[in-house]
Amino acid sequence: MKSNAKSKTLLVAAFDFGTTYSGYAYSFQDDPNKIQTNQNWYAGGGASRLVSLKTPTSVLLNPDGEFDKFGFEAEDKYAILAEEDKHHSWRLFRRFKMVLHNNKHLTKDVTVEDVCGERMKAFPLFVMSIKNLREHLLKAVTTQKVGIEETDISYVLTVPAIWDDSAKRFMRDAAVAAEIDPGRLKLALEPECASIWCETLGTDVKGAVAIAGSQYMVVDLGGGTADISVHERKSDGTLKEIHKASGGPWGGIFVDENYMKMLRQLYGEQALNDLRKTEMGDYFDITRDFEHKKRSFDTKNTNHVVVRLSLSLRELADKHFKQSLEERIADLDIPENSIKPISRDKLKIVGTVIQSWFKGPIDLLIQHINSLLAEAKMERVQTVILVGGFGESPYVQERMRNEIAGVRLIVPSDAGLAVLKGAVRFGHDPAIVSSRIMRFTYGTSVFKDFDEKKHSDEMKVWNNGKWVLDKCFKVYVRVNEEVRVDQQVTMESYPTSKLTLTPVYRATHGNPEYTTDPGCELLGTVKLVNTTDIPFYQQHMETTFMFGHTELLVKTKNTTTGKEAFMTFKCFI
Repeated sequence: MKSNAKSKTLLVAAFDFGTTYSGYAYSFQDDPNKIQTNQNWYAGGGASRLVSLKTPTSVLLNPDGEFDKFGFEAEDKYAILAEEDKHHSWRLFRRFKMVLHNNKHLTKDVTVEDVCGERMKAFPLFVMSIKNLREHLLKAVTTQKVGIEETDISYVLTVPAIWDDSAKRFMRDAAVAAEIDPGRLKLALEPECASIWCETLGTDVKGAVAIAGSQYMVVDLGGGTADISVHERKSDGTLKEIHKASGGPWGGIFVDENYMKMLRQLYGEQALNDLRKTEMGDYFDITRDFEHKKRSFDTKNTNHVVVRLSLSLRELADKHFKQSLEERIADLDIPENSIKPISRDKLKIVGTVIQSWFKGPIDLLIQHINSLLAEAKMERVQTVILVGGFGESPYVQERMRNEIAGVRLIVPSDAGLAVLKGAVRFGHDPAIVSSRIMRFTYGTSVFKDFDEKKHSDEMKVWNNGKWVLDKCFKVYVRVNEEVRVDQQVTMESYPTSKLTLTPVYRATHGNPEYTTDPGCELLGTVKLVNTTDIPFYQQHMETTFMFGHTELLVKTKNTTTGKEAFMTFKCFI
């Protein structure tokens, strides 16, 4: 079956669905290392027209709530509608991916806000985004190679390694709802993809990651999160994870939020809201201008930054404030002359203020990396590879070089595309990753024999003619344990009723005794219907956990009847 699927794959396409920007890349089976990206995402028009290899993760809905545009096109069209005062029933959504990060109550009903603060369910937005990327890809591919069919394509969708199991499932379900065949879809962990791509780069980078036995850390620093994995190159060329994935919400959008906080202090919340309602094009110009300044900022070459705002913002603010702009700047808790108007639509900001906007997320990132490197099992890690859009920031690179001792920092060229290009390579050869480290302990809830010498009476329940202990944690694999990508753990049992419910749990620690212990959480349930034509005690069942893949799979099979069922996440029931 596997070989047949491979023979039908003429092309591998990867989607990098980011917090701030998204894009795709692909290569054909006959030349897998010739990876192509879309070259024509355009923003704005006229002299300010920008060309980008990725496009904003923005979705525009028409007045009927239907998909209209994605990316730069969505933002630019909404801006034009706003200028003509025709935008009121249209809805623009931006940067909504972060709703999946550490959402302990994630369901398909989770909601996000549009630019006007109105909420709707997030799931359709993910579906629309992936569907648009897929359609954009298909147009690019079919114009390049005549005769290729959609069924000839294998898809890879990148996800953060630090994401929860349910968030990964959310993305898979969204991709399937976007009409991607689940049999031709793989999820790939973003820092692993970056690691895979670095093996193809110049001698300098390749020497640090491609030599057998080399150990290195990959930091994927994007718009929303920092996603960190640690790998070892094995003698057969595959990757072995040597530390469980970790990270946090330390991406570039938090610098943007600090910038917007300053604008709110200087111009007022009401003026910014009015700007979004009446001059949305100006608002996008402000955010895009700062994005460029943020990415190029460093302390060696930048004593100050000039940010371009808009005359309309100044005029709107003047309606709501009695103080002058200079007086409002003086009220800020910053040194004198740190921010200075140089025209009605420009501010000159000294570098120390810009640095303060980076401080929070980068402090946390560096503290976390240093704590990881201090662990005993990390003593051979001498290289840190920095990728991702925010990883391209010279200031971020400068701080990491100065404050992370004892390691060499490598930033590959086109660091923002390393994940995307590595995902294509992963799609051609998923076996390139051979093992991973478990982030949790996984198991099921089972009954165990009651022992009156060990257990108190309130813990016992009557089941199937005897006293037993309920809600005992049956461990299949433990946190920090290394598992092969093809590793399966199977436990045998027999059914006791027509419907077998197998609750699947995870724990943050290695030795949970009961599923009610602190740190234990119900992930989902496997529901399997058994036959009543055969006595239950004569039927044989197997519950199998399939570990090491990007996603957790749990299957229960009645080997007597041949029926099987897979786990359904509790949040998606």
